[in-house]
Amino acid sequence: MQKVRGNIYVETGFHGCNVSFIATGDGVVLIDTPQVPSEARKWKKEIERFGPIRFVINNEPHSDHITGDFFFDGLLVAHEGAAEAMQKTQVSMIEDMLKRIAPDSLPLPTGYSIKVPDITFSQNMTIRLGGLTFSLLLMPGHTPFQLATYIPEEKIIFTSDNVVTGGQPFLHQAIPYQWIESLKKIGEMDVETIVPGHGPLCDKSYLNQMENTIKTWIKMVEDAMDRGLSSEEAQDSIRIKDYFPDAPDDEFLRPMRRMMIAHLYEELTKNRRKQSG
Repeated sequence: MQKVRGNIYVETGFHGCNVSFIATGDGVVLIDTPQVPSEARKWKKEIERFGPIRFVINNEPHSDHITGDFFFDGLLVAHEGAAEAMQKTQVSMIEDMLKRIAPDSLPLPTGYSIKVPDITFSQNMTIRLGGLTFSLLLMPGHTPFQLATYIPEEKIIFTSDNVVTGGQPFLHQAIPYQWIESLKKIGEMDVETIVPGHGPLCDKSYLNQMENTIKTWIKMVEDAMDRGLSSEEAQDSIRIKDYFPDAPDDEFLRPMRRMMIAHLYEELTKNRRKQSG
C-alpha cells in the first residue's frame, strides 16, 4: 500500500486494476475494488483502521474494477451507462476470469453477486465529505462512460484505465478520439498526481505518451483500412510489433488484440462516414 499524501492510499500490487481509498474525518471513500476476493478482504481490513466506508466509486464497469464491490459497505456510485453494463455481468464470467488468474480464490462466497450501484448519474457529480470535494467527471475514452475522480484540494485525479503506465491499454470498448480529448482535459486541470488504472503513479507529463499510444493504435488500424483490408483481414494481418516493438505477445493477448482491432475498425469507419457525410 502506497501513501500518496495525507490520508490518500493506493495499492498497485493487486491483480487487476489499481485501487485507492481516501480517509476523511467523516468516513472513507473507495475508488474501484480488488479483483481477487482474498485481496478484497485484505484491502477491507486495511481500510477499516481508518473509519467506516461511506462511498465506493466505480470509475468503469470492467470486471477488474468491480468484482470486489461485494465485499465492501457504503453507497456504490457509478455512471448510469456503467451501471447498465454491470447489471449484464454474469457471476459465471467472474468465475471464469478467476479460474485463469487466481484459481485458489474459488469457489466464490455463498450469495456472491455483482452489486448494483446505489447512485447513478448521466454527466458529472460532486460528493463532499470530510472537507474534501470528490468531482466525478464523465471522460469518455477507455469506455464510453469512463469516469475520472478528481479531488481539487489535493490536486489528484484517479483516471482508471483512461491512463495506464508500464503497459498497453485495452481498446475493445474505446471511443478513441474522445479518449484523446479527455486526456487533453486532464492536462488542462490543476493536477499534480495521476493515479492510473494500472501501473505506477505519474503526473501530467505522462499524458503525451498516453495520447501517442492511442494515436498509434488509430494509425495502425487506419493503415489497414487505407490498404482496403476488411476488418477480418486487418485482424489477420496487423503486426502489433511493427507499431509497438516492445509490446508483449502471449496467448491471452492475441484474441483481445483481435477484438480491439475489430472494435477500432468499426469506430473509425463510423468516424469516416460522419466526416464524409
